[in-house]
Amino acid sequence: MRYAFIDAERAADTNPGGHSVALMCRVLGVSRSGYYAYLSGRLAAEKRACQEERLIAEIRHHHDLSRRAYGAPRVTAALRRAGHRVNHKRVERLMREHGISDITRRRRRGLTRADRNAIASPDLVGRDFTAAEPGTKLVGDITYLPTLAGWWYLATVIDLATREVVGYGMADHHRAGLEARQ
Repeated sequence: MRYAFIDAERAADTNPGGHSVALMCRVLGVSRSGYYAYLSGRLAAEKRACQEERLIAEIRHHHDLSRRAYGAPRVTAALRRAGHRVNHKRVERLMREHGISDITRRRRRGLTRADRNAIASPDLVGRDFTAAEPGTKLVGDITYLPTLAGWWYLATVIDLATREVVGYGMADHHRAGLEARQ
């Protein structure tokens, strides 16, 4: 910030009443070589800022194409496919600085909670999931499916001999009343 002040107040054609660089550096407690290094790096910094503005526009474009679902890794991959040589850390930093964030999905929570006081069900199949004839061993399971209308629960009964679903049931609840039908 001091160097920008010196640059604005120094004596030049546009500011004939300005002060010498040596005097201002001495008063502000900075080195003259530091000021001249600032001047030589300022052009590169302006060029880098211009490139970053174009890169931010590209990031916003790819982010909007994904309906704001892409995060930094996917945006980086899209930029590389488009021919940009860019590091994922730079994309992360630019997205963070400009408030570009992805849609985070909610963490999945398991629905099954073991009852510690319940008596364990007996293993009637004996961990043998093979059957010689259809209809001799039937097993059931329940799963939940995410839909636009919310969670739907599917209960199935499978014949172990043919591996076919012989019955199923669907409901919007996870209670014992969800029974499989043929």
